[in-house]
Amino acid sequence: MKKIFAVDFGASGGKCFAGIFEDDSFRMEEVHRFPHDGVSFFIPDENGEQVSRDYWDVVKLYDNILEGLHNFKREYGDEIDSIGVDTWGADGQFITKDGDFLGKVYCYRDHRLDFMIDEVKTKIDPETVYSITGIHFQPFNLSNQLLWFVQNRKYLLDIAESFLPISSIFYYYLGNVKMVDSSWASVTQLMDSKTKQWSDVMFDALGIPIEKMPKIVEPGTIVGELSDGIVDLIGLKSAPKLVATASHDTASAFASAPIDNPDESLIISSGTWSLVGKLIPEPITSQEAANAGLSNEGGIGNVRFLRNCMGTWILQELRRAWAVQDGVETGWNVIEQQVNDAPEFSAFIDPDDTLFYNPKNMEDAIFEFCKKTGQKEPDSRGTTARIVYESLALKYKYVNEMISKVSSTVTKQINIVGGGSKDVTLNQFTADCFGLPVIAGPGDGTAVGNIMSQALGIGIIDNIIDAQKYIRQAFEIKEFQPQNTAKWQPAYEQFKTIVQ
Repeated sequence: MKKIFAVDFGASGGKCFAGIFEDDSFRMEEVHRFPHDGVSFFIPDENGEQVSRDYWDVVKLYDNILEGLHNFKREYGDEIDSIGVDTWGADGQFITKDGDFLGKVYCYRDHRLDFMIDEVKTKIDPETVYSITGIHFQPFNLSNQLLWFVQNRKYLLDIAESFLPISSIFYYYLGNVKMVDSSWASVTQLMDSKTKQWSDVMFDALGIPIEKMPKIVEPGTIVGELSDGIVDLIGLKSAPKLVATASHDTASAFASAPIDNPDESLIISSGTWSLVGKLIPEPITSQEAANAGLSNEGGIGNVRFLRNCMGTWILQELRRAWAVQDGVETGWNVIEQQVNDAPEFSAFIDPDDTLFYNPKNMEDAIFEFCKKTGQKEPDSRGTTARIVYESLALKYKYVNEMISKVSSTVTKQINIVGGGSKDVTLNQFTADCFGLPVIAGPGDGTAVGNIMSQALGIGIIDNIIDAQKYIRQAFEIKEFQPQNTAKWQPAYEQFKTIVQ
């Protein structure tokens, strides 16, 4: 028997899982789950002007890892073979030689980054950036964050010993390890997509000290052991190995998709964000790919050729705003019924419009988008939510057409993994919109990929393809067949006029 502990931190919640391999079988069981979110502060800057700042509480996250380890020990005993962590793909902080953090860890939605893409483009030609990194420009890219730090906190660099990405922070807390895996490093817009090492050209252009960046390792690499202090605190028999997972959560999620043919399978990691893409053998950094806004992100022995789209964040924020108005949270089952009762295709939004990135009120943002595009504003909550659901499915189709064209592939099946794979309405809308079957699951795909990365590291499997037999055996995979597809094509033609 081999016992694996997986930590999966998303942008709105954290989970810890046990992965148990015994004989030729595998099972995964949740041992701890908790909500978390960015914390907003409203404090004056040096000019006395009040600004909002959003931070992550990484101490709280670390404390929940410990709680998960306690729960694991109670359920499965005092032996763990390995531990791995995955997180969202942005943020981090510098530390000193003494391990002190040089400030709080900013949340990627913090408004300090609103105009940093333009700053990066003044330092280095955008075509050069894409040809090196294969990464599309996004406000939250680490390239933007570190350039902001150099421009606004440069005085701290003298005492900074190294930079730790958000995923690496927890490996440092758990075992004093300073490294980052290539799946996470690949999304920073600072890694050379072909050599899988930090790009001297990018760091020199942005004035960021490359020597302060952690070593890049491949997913599945054993990087250390759990510290003696934590071993004693939890009461473990011996120190588990720390294994570098595919620590960018999307990389782990893509690894969990039970696909038959990478060329024919569009994978959607569905959650707060929707990562829509295909697995390809080598990065595509052509101008056509750049113009399509497609990124080449590191996988486990492959490349995730994808576009980062807004996901269920819009629905989550609608639900949060309605809870504030009502004083009580509306159940997802109620929202689903309201959507089913609402009129079809009454309006469309582009989920990736900047209005929806971090608005004060998501419902108001949808009204504003409809107004500026000459569409009728929704007159009920069900209509508002249906507009979002339909627009998400239509955006998936829009992105798939670009990916298929640039990669010279044809999509015959959609695999949806992650929390959004449990959303029956979104899955069915996607099947109807594409006119193709949707294979949904596993729901906790990120944790599955995390565990399989560790299984690779400690020798349970020889390669990530070997994980497929365990995934198919252990999880319920649901299939959604397309229905009533004819009405979606005219809706798609209208949708394209909104996003173009």
